[in-house]
Amino acid sequence: MSTTSAHPGQGRMAPSSSPSSTAKRPFSFRDKIGYMFGDFGNDFTFLLQSAFFMIFYTNVMGINAAHVGTLLFAARILDAFTDVGAGRLIDTLKPGRSGRFKPWLLRIAVPVAAASFLMFSPFVQDGEYGTRLAWMIVTYILWGSVFYTLINIPYGSMASVISNQPGERASLSVFRSLGATLANLAISVVLPLVVFVQINGQSELSGTNMMWAALGCGILAVICYLLCFINVEERISTPPKPKGERASLGQTLGAMAKNRALTGLIATSLFMLIAFMLLGGMMPYMLNEYFNNGQLLSLVNFVGLAPTLLLVPFASKLAKTFGKKEVGVVGMSLAVVAALILFVVRTDSPYVFMVGYAVMMFGVACLNILIWAFITDAIDVQEIQTGERNDATVYGMYSWARKLGQAIAGGLTGWALGWIGYVSGTGTIVQTQEVLDGIYTLATLVPALLLIVSVLFLIFWYPLSKKRVDENVAILEKMHAAAAAATPES
Repeated sequence: MSTTSAHPGQGRMAPSSSPSSTAKRPFSFRDKIGYMFGDFGNDFTFLLQSAFFMIFYTNVMGINAAHVGTLLFAARILDAFTDVGAGRLIDTLKPGRSGRFKPWLLRIAVPVAAASFLMFSPFVQDGEYGTRLAWMIVTYILWGSVFYTLINIPYGSMASVISNQPGERASLSVFRSLGATLANLAISVVLPLVVFVQINGQSELSGTNMMWAALGCGILAVICYLLCFINVEERISTPPKPKGERASLGQTLGAMAKNRALTGLIATSLFMLIAFMLLGGMMPYMLNEYFNNGQLLSLVNFVGLAPTLLLVPFASKLAKTFGKKEVGVVGMSLAVVAALILFVVRTDSPYVFMVGYAVMMFGVACLNILIWAFITDAIDVQEIQTGERNDATVYGMYSWARKLGQAIAGGLTGWALGWIGYVSGTGTIVQTQEVLDGIYTLATLVPALLLIVSVLFLIFWYPLSKKRVDENVAILEKMHAAAAAATPES
């Protein structure tokens, strides 16, 4: 019997075509906490890679920065296939007893943590250059293109089937961002105190300390994935259509290309992430080289994260009152102004820099903290336009676009360090003043220009204002009600 599941305070859910459909508990704070732990788990390996991969392989493993940057970019070509392929696989497989997406948390939790540990293990530190290069390539692809993809795609897609209400989805996005922020605190504030050591008055990254830090983060990631699995409930059942009735992959990708909400979100996120990840990638060099104190990275990261934590209690209410797009535009504009001021001032004080950096991070957080609710809105548009949700395939495409942004940032970081004359290697190396000035520009002006492009896409291409989102919710409720009424009882 086809049913439409609804719960008090939750609104009407999408029809479930599962004959054995059972009543689900109402959406609650438990789902928010559970979903938060999922991103906590993700970011114990993802943020570890984002923050330390480049400097680990340049300063500990002795890999040329341009080679590291090339890997980060080239791997994203592979991800175009693995991300969308994983999404398509998940969309077409029969759901498990716990849902379509949750089972993947159990399947991949240990493999992704193990791959992250290997990625930061200096086992071949003293080997030939080719051996070290091969170790970097194999462990990175194993972690990022295989295991992280197979756990992140279903985790991210899950938000659209936990609830169909914009306010509840916004709260899931906020709690997901909270999980990322807490993981960021653990990694970017605590770990620099562990992995950076002072040798002969110079700050250096310890390969051994980095390895044990990766092991600890991996164990915590597995625990967080389990907490997510236990506490999150999939409520909207979306069994795949029979093979002969569902759209082909080509047709699905064609429909996605016509989805302005999706393409606008991808463009906005792409430039925002390039700016955000470039800034994050430059921070170890900014603190270690420009200010000559790598341990200051802990304080700078805390200052950057504190405004995000202050925003968390108000983000859902701001989105509900003004709209997600509207909040994002204001915040990103603020970030642009702060970055430009830092560039013009060109301070030699790390504490003055921290103030501007905090304002930048607050502005970016206004968009980033709600970004996961943006993608559920884009999935709704896909269903309205095609009659199929394709949750995981749409999320897979968006995930690949995010990875592309991250990879461009990683590649840009490595290439730009080469362009400005940065000298990589082990031991004590003193950079020239021209290099230090270049690092400062890469951490201020370049992110500002990228954020300007992101804001323009959000304003002029992304179509989902608050009014449009509310209209789409009403359209889908009518569609689901009509589908349920038209399905004969069995």
